[in-house]
Amino acid sequence: MNKKLNEIETKVVKTYKRIEDSVVGSYKKIEEEVVDGYQKIEDKFVEKYLLNENETVDEAKKRLDKKRKEDSRND
Repeated sequence: MNKKLNEIETKVVKTYKRIEDSVVGSYKKIEEEVVDGYQKIEDKFVEKYLLNENETVDEAKKRLDKKRKEDSRND
């Protein structure tokens, strides 16, 4: 009887582990897609509205981040 319960317990744990792996994997895929989509939107916004002449998107982001940090120190 005890051996049978151990077998059942092992099967249940394996099943839960597969479910857990599936859920976590799905969450990570969704998270990556959302973050990637946000970054693309952010880059396009910076490119269209906040870019100075002869400046790359990355340079503009660094400039804006530096300004934000300076402004927050002055508050």
